[in-house]
Amino acid sequence: MSRQITQFGRCWYVIHTDSGYEENVARNLRQRIKSMNMEDKIFNVLVPTEKKIKIKYGKRKTITEKIFPGYVLIEMIIDDASWFVVRNTPNVSGFIGSGNIPIPVSGEEIKVLQKRMSVEEPKYKIDVSINEPVKIIDGPFKGYESKVFEIDEAQGKIKVLVNIFGRETPVELDFLQIKKL
Repeated sequence: MSRQITQFGRCWYVIHTDSGYEENVARNLRQRIKSMNMEDKIFNVLVPTEKKIKIKYGKRKTITEKIFPGYVLIEMIIDDASWFVVRNTPNVSGFIGSGNIPIPVSGEEIKVLQKRMSVEEPKYKIDVSINEPVKIIDGPFKGYESKVFEIDEAQGKIKVLVNIFGRETPVELDFLQIKKL
């Protein structure tokens, strides 16, 4: 029985996976593509990720986070055989689309996503200025209110003056450790 899937040519599609299994699905798909000789129909499998900065125990840490948890992108030519390979991969729920017909993702959306993924080091947007009051939200001075006296945008660091025992003491903080008042 033929599924009569409309062919769009070589396009990117989104497949829904069980949450947390995106990497397993990508790995399984790559193996199935080789073992079933589908390299001429299925070209790329992509789990979109980006780098983010988190602060834990006062230390800055760069982590990789999935942009769309539960989804994997796949570049392919849809026909009955390629649809079958993808759809019958373990932990794949199905294609995103209308009914049984997968809808391709626009080339512009893919370019934006690839640009977002290729950023080497996360950039900081420091939206405070000198002499502006801020509240420290992380680290040993958590809860203190202070005033910004120096900004280092390249490093994502700021220096604030914290009033300790009646004296203003300079403290260097990561930008993520403060919020505007």
